[in-house]
Amino acid sequence: MKKIRILIADDHLLILKGIQSMLQSVDNLEIIGEATNGKEAVEKALLLRPEILFIDITMPGLSGIEACRQITSQNRAIKVIALSQHEDEAYVYQIIKAGAYGYMLKNSTREELITAVKTVLSGEKYFSPQISDRLINDLFIKKDRERNSVEQGIHLTQRELQIIKMIAEDLSNHEISDRLSISLRTTETHRRNIMLKLKVNSVVALVRYALKHELITLDDQ
Repeated sequence: MKKIRILIADDHLLILKGIQSMLQSVDNLEIIGEATNGKEAVEKALLLRPEILFIDITMPGLSGIEACRQITSQNRAIKVIALSQHEDEAYVYQIIKAGAYGYMLKNSTREELITAVKTVLSGEKYFSPQISDRLINDLFIKKDRERNSVEQGIHLTQRELQIIKMIAEDLSNHEISDRLSISLRTTETHRRNIMLKLKVNSVVALVRYALKHELITLDDQ
């Protein structure tokens, strides 16, 4: 019987070895390699051509999302399943847009991992139960959120969108001013207006809103 070839990519050795330990005893599964960063994951995936790639969302250098995008753009036969400690829907949407077939939390059981492998190989998406619940809830509230945005009259200019992306890159007001060739006062005014429009009072809340509404992507940061 031909075994299902699996590659695991995670920069946390305990997680990587833990998943490997749970799966290597399954008769029809074969762990063919491991990677500890995004660049290595891309290189090994394209070289070894596994059926399944379990990949961490956040890794040093190249993010799991960008690694997934590069891999699936060159070999759609590789089914990518994201591994993450984050339950935020923004991460789920980004990795699925990049070509992933599944999204699992790092505390998933051995049985869940096996189910995920079987599900994605059949051509269907797989999500950890907690993620499925969040996606369903998000689906139900999405229309209300969109309606509220219209009712609140939220409209961001192209300049404001530029500044949001730069804030997400952790640029200071001075750095934003220099990059856009505008005065510091103008930058401060734009920043204040953005916060007022979106009704947020911190950079963390601003970036979360921008990710949620796809004003920026994780790879913009």
